[in-house]
Amino acid sequence: MLFSDDLPELDDEVGYRGPTACKAAGITYRQLDYWARTGLVEPSVRSAGGSGTQRLYGFRDILVLKVVKRLLDTGVSLQQIRGAIEVLRRRGVDDLAGITLMSDGASVYECTSSDEVIDLLQGGQGVFGIAVGKVWREVEGELSELPSERAEHDAPPARAGDELSARRAARLA
Repeated sequence: MLFSDDLPELDDEVGYRGPTACKAAGITYRQLDYWARTGLVEPSVRSAGGSGTQRLYGFRDILVLKVVKRLLDTGVSLQQIRGAIEVLRRRGVDDLAGITLMSDGASVYECTSSDEVIDLLQGGQGVFGIAVGKVWREVEGELSELPSERAEHDAPPARAGDELSARRAARLA
């Protein structure tokens, strides 16, 4: 099924650290870091605020990371991917499930109905498609088995048994 609307609500305060985001999206930490620094996919829950702070990526961020990875794997240029990501950024989370991204290897097209997909294919366009709703469910399954944390906007939380983190938290308090 290409188009579906029955996706759950997301908690904007729940985030995933970089290694967890990488595992769920199937990318390397080097890719994650580069894409964050260049503004392709930035963490929406908490950005890095200097040495010792951890970026926290929201569910939607990880969804976009996985879509970027799929586009790269099919040979789409990073420049074209940036254009596709802009389309995704302009949409709300609720709209993402209804998008299928199609590409002919040079351009990325956004389809929101089966008719648009058929029209694109009949016109000789489109080599592959990514149903974002399906990717959503894949990311949801991956993240259900991985650790998350709530965003704390003042300071990173001290982990139990982590003496250095406890000292930093005490110093900041």
